[in-house]
Amino acid sequence: MRLLDEITLQDTFVRLEPLSAEHADDLSRAAATLDAAWYTSVPSPAEVPAEIGRRLALREAGMMNPFAVRRLSTGEVVGMTTFCNIDQPNRRVEIGYTWISTPAQGTEVNPAMKRLLLAHAFETCEAIAVSLLTHFHNRQSRAAIERLGAKLDGILRNHRIMPDGSLRDTAAYSILPHEWPAVRNGLDARLACHARPTR
Repeated sequence: MRLLDEITLQDTFVRLEPLSAEHADDLSRAAATLDAAWYTSVPSPAEVPAEIGRRLALREAGMMNPFAVRRLSTGEVVGMTTFCNIDQPNRRVEIGYTWISTPAQGTEVNPAMKRLLLAHAFETCEAIAVSLLTHFHNRQSRAAIERLGAKLDGILRNHRIMPDGSLRDTAAYSILPHEWPAVRNGLDARLACHARPTR
């Protein structure tokens, strides 16, 4: 299976659904809960339809496989995530452009989502590397990536121009196939601490 192929991924905690325009209203409500820091790029509720359109255009161009994230304990769509910067010939991919609503942060949602995406990349698509990139100043995101067991590859200086015109230094992390079993065990241990949803 290719990293770009549309697929629904699900466990007992979350369902990652191929992103569509039908998710716009739910995602706008989720975005309304966010108080984004200066170093993050998340859409406002009004910007959600355009952001969905942008991600779908990138899917058509073969560069992104975007998902809506549904939390099964509530049935709510709580955010978005993607396989992006897809390099199918070299079986490399990035997990990125991820955000989840404030009520879903610090819950089972993020580890469950990462568990599904990484398992699909390594076990189904035979990826040789999965990258995770974040703003150098995003300490919360960097801590979460490091908690996964990803290794820091380095800092990409002046990597991107932010919407406000500032220049972003990017912390680049990756996970390799031989590291996946330990990462998987860590995620499974974290998810075991969460009560199973009732619906």
